[in-house]
Amino acid sequence: MKMNKTFLVAGALAATAAVGYAQMSGYTQQGLPNSKAAQTFVQVYQALNELYLTKPNDDKLLEGAINGMIASLDDPFTYYSQPEDNAVDSQNLAGEFYGIGVQLTAANADGTGGKVDTVFKVGAAAQAGVQAGDTFLKVGDKDVSTAKLNDIVKLIRGEKGTQVTITFGRGGSSAGAGSSGQASTYNVTMERQPVTIVSVEEAVLPGNVGYIALNTFYNEKVNDQFQAAVADMKKKGVTKLVLDMRDNGGGLLNSGIFVADQFLQSGKIVSVRNRSGQTDVIGQAKKEASDYTGQLVVLVNKNSASASEIVAGALQDSKRAQIVGEQSFGKGVGQQVVSTIDGGRVAVVNFTWITPGGHEIQKKGITPDVVVADTRRPTPLNFSGSGVTAGTKLTVTVAGKPVEITADKDGKFTYTGAVARPVTSATQGQAVVDLKTDAELQKALTLFK
Repeated sequence: MKMNKTFLVAGALAATAAVGYAQMSGYTQQGLPNSKAAQTFVQVYQALNELYLTKPNDDKLLEGAINGMIASLDDPFTYYSQPEDNAVDSQNLAGEFYGIGVQLTAANADGTGGKVDTVFKVGAAAQAGVQAGDTFLKVGDKDVSTAKLNDIVKLIRGEKGTQVTITFGRGGSSAGAGSSGQASTYNVTMERQPVTIVSVEEAVLPGNVGYIALNTFYNEKVNDQFQAAVADMKKKGVTKLVLDMRDNGGGLLNSGIFVADQFLQSGKIVSVRNRSGQTDVIGQAKKEASDYTGQLVVLVNKNSASASEIVAGALQDSKRAQIVGEQSFGKGVGQQVVSTIDGGRVAVVNFTWITPGGHEIQKKGITPDVVVADTRRPTPLNFSGSGVTAGTKLTVTVAGKPVEITADKDGKFTYTGAVARPVTSATQGQAVVDLKTDAELQKALTLFK
């Protein structure tokens, strides 16, 4: 099987990822009404258009039909991506866009709103004095305090050299626009500048142990970034290396093959099997002068999926590395992506993949050689209760600090502590590692001879 198309092997963390194109064949619009089910579909569509109390929106009806078709497969990895979502996806895949140079996270407990997680040292935001923790209140005249994170991103990014005005909140505990929880607000107009997504981070740990974190395979620049990181490790005389793929949900199949090949000099990397049962080897390692040949330990957790599992499976089966951590996610199928006429895309599960040792990963995952729980971000304290009057305010002491919660209309109340987020460096490509809180990494370091 020749890799003449781009295939996606993204896990659950890349739900809107879409890469590659394919041509449809075998079915036409003229052939649709040949079955009773198809004729019934047309009948229902016409009945709704002609008889429904208020005139329905044709596009929404048909989008519902598309989503219904896909939902009938009961497959979370086959999905339709609407045209408006593709701009951000395409930029993320390309690994570069024009923006202000920040990394965002959700501002509100329900996942809405936007907050600055990291301000990159190079970029418009750094020049304008934006700080980590600032919340997005408005982009232009649009209130984004409760908007979806992806919608905020679409408003911030734009064409080269254009300007964007953002109202930020700083300080306080609330992210709502105009909320008294904001200690202060400020407006800043910034010119959109080039931003490169760096998906590979590196550091040198005590004892000259190299550390490379690969955060996603959903970036066309990953191959170059990863090869540069490996070269840097070799230049620094590193002969013991930790490859961290925790929380890496996958991305491009060819990038998974490329990364595995940096550590292998011969043998299979991955095979794929189509629906007819035909199996083909599509990844074969080649000996290159740039290969890293020193000792290697790989870290995975329950969120390591797809392309991450391809790499881990190849290195484990070849006995090239010890795998440390948690059972991986278990996403062992890949998608081929069709560009649709409306500008959207549909990712269709097209094959299952198999490790060099003949193991299928779908719904199974990779079992580490050394099982260690991921201790970097403990589950936050959470509790719920009931039995009080609606609107009652309760004060509970949590970790020595008073927390006020309010009962809802049914007298129920809930509390969820803040989830500890990974610390990132303002210098892209520079890894931040905390050995004291990272049991998996601690264990990895003991495995080197």
